Amino acid sequence: MHLSRTNPYFKHAEACYWVAIRDNAPVGRISAQIDHLYLERHDSNTGFWGMLESIDDPEVFKALFISAEKWLMARGMKRMLGPFNLSINQECGLLVSGFQHPPFFMMGHNPPYYVKRLGDLGHQKAKDLIAYLIERTDEGLARIEGLLGGLRADFTTRPLDKKNLESELDSIFSIFNNAWSRNWGFVPFSRDEYLELGKSMSRIASPELIRVAVVEGEAVGFIALLPNINEIIADMNGQIFPLNWIKLLWRLKFRRFSSGRVLLMGVVQDYQNSLSGAAISLSLIRDVIKEILRTPMNRVELSWILEDNVAMRRIIEGLGARAYKTYRIFEKEIAT
Repeated sequence: MHLSRTNPYFKHAEACYWVAIRDNAPVGRISAQIDHLYLERHDSNTGFWGMLESIDDPEVFKALFISAEKWLMARGMKRMLGPFNLSINQECGLLVSGFQHPPFFMMGHNPPYYVKRLGDLGHQKAKDLIAYLIERTDEGLARIEGLLGGLRADFTTRPLDKKNLESELDSIFSIFNNAWSRNWGFVPFSRDEYLELGKSMSRIASPELIRVAVVEGEAVGFIALLPNINEIIADMNGQIFPLNWIKLLWRLKFRRFSSGRVLLMGVVQDYQNSLSGAAISLSLIRDVIKEILRTPMNRVELSWILEDNVAMRRIIEGLGARAYKTYRIFEKEIAT
């Protein structure tokens, strides 16, 4: 995710950014965004905020949010949702529980005091996002095989074909836009967005850990697991240049990761809420677990899942995964 105008997100969105300064030193930051794809799909008066960082000072929080609110109201927005960095398809949610666990790749992490500061400013819960953790065990694989034993399997799964990457990305994100279209807050990926994201992710992903489910030659589901890049950048203190980029490239090539994150998974609507859909989901998870057992990975985060996505949560919990973090999207009315 980058903030330059070449980011395809800005073909359908606009944003503004602020930095709070005290005694010539930065003490906080925030962004405000308006996503026209969201406005077209949901309502015409909701804007977003994100990129929040601040010292523990109520005056700094207040100043940051006043700036964001004024910018949004000047453009006709009456409600704000956040945090989104920059959209629901990128990093989103404020950590509200599970602070003792370090963040996984492309998941945020904030101090506990953020929750109180937002509450003091009138922000309330809109939706919780749950992160699950599953430990590497043969038992989990056995559970899946047991569940699949009674389900008819008229499909296959296969790894990502990197030789035909653009075509594969078209299929995967077509599934995503279909599968997630009825989810809370959904905004579809544009083709430019998913090609940029997919091509960047393919540089660090193993094809065997991105799998596609196929029925009669048609892709109907997928799962994408990426190595937890945070393992190899934790000691860089947020600084890649001037020299850490060499270290990063070396580690990407030779490091064997001990953890990973399932960041995307979906089954098209025709198979949702059915035994066939459950079988497809379980098979995708099973085949990824089989590949994980060939690697040093011993922990996988599945994130995030909407708190009210009961069907998927039951599948995940049935495999022995535990909910260990909660991220929250906040909302606030900013105009009457």
